[in-house]
Amino acid sequence: MSEQLEISEVYHAAQVLRDVARHPRLIGVTHLNPESQVYLKPENLQHTGAFKLRGAYYKISQLTPEERAKGVIACSAGNHAQGVALAATHNGIKSLICLPAGAPISKIEATKRLGAEVCLVPGVYDDAYQKAIELQKEHGYTFIHPFDDLKVIAGQGTIALEILEEMPDVEAVIVPIGGGGLIAGMAFTLKQLKPDVKVYGVQAEGAPSMYESIKDGKREHLNSVSTIADGIAVKEPGVNTFEFCSRYVDEIVTVTEDEIAASILALIEQQKLVAEGAGAVAVAAAMFNKVPIKGKKTVCVVSGGNIDVTILNRVITRGLVKSGRNFTLKLDVGDKPGQLSEICSILGSNGANIISVTHERNSNTTSINGCILRIEVETRNHDHISLLKKALADAGHHVVN
Repeated sequence: MSEQLEISEVYHAAQVLRDVARHPRLIGVTHLNPESQVYLKPENLQHTGAFKLRGAYYKISQLTPEERAKGVIACSAGNHAQGVALAATHNGIKSLICLPAGAPISKIEATKRLGAEVCLVPGVYDDAYQKAIELQKEHGYTFIHPFDDLKVIAGQGTIALEILEEMPDVEAVIVPIGGGGLIAGMAFTLKQLKPDVKVYGVQAEGAPSMYESIKDGKREHLNSVSTIADGIAVKEPGVNTFEFCSRYVDEIVTVTEDEIAASILALIEQQKLVAEGAGAVAVAAAMFNKVPIKGKKTVCVVSGGNIDVTILNRVITRGLVKSGRNFTLKLDVGDKPGQLSEICSILGSNGANIISVTHERNSNTTSINGCILRIEVETRNHDHISLLKKALADAGHHVVN
């Protein structure tokens, strides 16, 4: 890094943000992982619905009068866009935001409502970044980087100050990673003030740019990224953020799409919190034991809640399946009267709620006098599914899956 971040700057950022950002208190102890004390830092309750306001506002607050006069430009998957828009409008500064064309409509419209001009760019975050750099050079705007800027990093580090103030004996903190600005600021601050705290980073399995970079000891550029966690779908980490992660982060892990969906569902059901995919990955890591937190007082950062309602239903359905709350039984049965009635009776008497039944006579996997039954049921958990399968098998029915 050409410049060094000082802990005094994080404290200065906290002063600037004192009356601007919300300071959501920790939620817990939760039952998200019964083997550890898991608390939540709900940054999804922040103004604009995500932590990004902190870094964006602090960076913009430190601009010179000349920079303010020319305006600012940013690129974002959505949350940084809203942070920059709010901060610029609040300070009387013109803002132009480049967003990936596929960004959730809710984030695009929210950015416009906050006073920014929006430029939609085909592709993903990295394509929006290239377009923003072009426009910045053309018009002389100040570029507000979503993660690889020391003032932005300092702003995000204020979350760690709040955690330490509220819970001085915290033992582990789990943080989502996209480009790395959030974990860079938090890990730096935590390790400066409480060196023994463990800091774990989490990426989506379909966008593991920092995970691969740390593993290889150099910044890696992914050819493509694909995840429901659009807020952390970044192909390449920053220069500064990679160095911060190399120096201060204890371990980086990945979580699957199903694990992310299950954690979104758990937050809704258990905590009445709506998290977007990126905001739920830290919780997913805790729920599915991706990091060693057994017996530890742990804080998961729920970094954002701006999930597109059009995909929420699909995410919840995936979460139900992953959690054993929804299952489709497949049975190979003889095509004779009374079979379906008997099977439904077994399922009902064992506490399953039938959602749908599909009857396939023309299947290649059955005998001439057979058929395939697909029965979607609501269940309690994976043990309940095993109980249903055993009850059907004990009654002489052939369960295929």
